[in-house]
Amino acid sequence: MIAIKDRVRFVETDLMGVVHHSNYLRWFERARSEMIRQLDLDQPGAIAEGRGAYAVTDLAIRYLRPARLGDAVIIASRMTELRAASWRVEQKALRGDMVLAEASIRIGFVTPDGRPARHPAGWYEKLQTVLAPEGAA
Repeated sequence: MIAIKDRVRFVETDLMGVVHHSNYLRWFERARSEMIRQLDLDQPGAIAEGRGAYAVTDLAIRYLRPARLGDAVIIASRMTELRAASWRVEQKALRGDMVLAEASIRIGFVTPDGRPARHPAGWYEKLQTVLAPEGAA
């Protein structure tokens, strides 16, 4: 599991100081981008070379409790499935031990014209290093 820490900013909230639902998607995206960076997958290089990039192909999110202005939030990411051209990640937004939102997201590697493609050479092996063991919670 990979986790990043953040704090709720004013710009992410409504007039009542509650986080707008779209910001959870931004937090989850930042956490996945950090996972890719930590694994040393050169996505900018793959884009520049015309090979493609990762894109969200499926997303389900469940909002459980609101995050509020100033809250310390942790985004926990756990890869649960790895295939030849995609991976699934389960992500949670937490305030302490309390789950605020949870999402299941499939990420696929796509060519510049939007077609699915296998992960670039060496990436599958790097992704395997963070794949959660089957049955792990």
